[in-house]
Amino acid sequence: MPQTKFQKLVNNSFLFRIYLLKSLPMAYIAGVRVKELSDSKAITTVKFGWLTQNPFHSIYFACQAMAAEMSTGLLVMNSIYNSTPAVSMLIVQNKATYFKKAIGKITFTCNDGNHITELIAKVKQGGEGVTTDLKSIGVDEHGDTVAEFIFTWSLKAKIK
Repeated sequence: MPQTKFQKLVNNSFLFRIYLLKSLPMAYIAGVRVKELSDSKAITTVKFGWLTQNPFHSIYFACQAMAAEMSTGLLVMNSIYNSTPAVSMLIVQNKATYFKKAIGKITFTCNDGNHITELIAKVKQGGEGVTTDLKSIGVDEHGDTVAEFIFTWSLKAKIK
């Protein structure tokens, strides 16, 4: 399936880093990167380093949360990019479970893109706001699950 205009922007690392610097400077500073964005999934990464460390010599939970949230948010943004009517998006809750120390490069994957696409279509038709939970799972370089995040997104069509 060909990439959308939004996917081309996000998957271009130079353009996306400029976007991060402008709109999400802490994610830029922490080194959050997009590995892949498609209609069905988004994959982001964050590495352990001096800027992302906690006192326990692993990745600080907030840096993990930034990468995890980005994997869910990119899927929502992909579905609402240049949408008519416009759709607003807002996180109203998040939950996290940590399984082991996050050391090295952690990859966060959200596979809820198809769910979001269907939900956005309903939101645009009905005009009523909805909430939905999107899951992002973080794994280390050995394939071990490090953390699981669930972000509750509120979505509402902006009808004039």
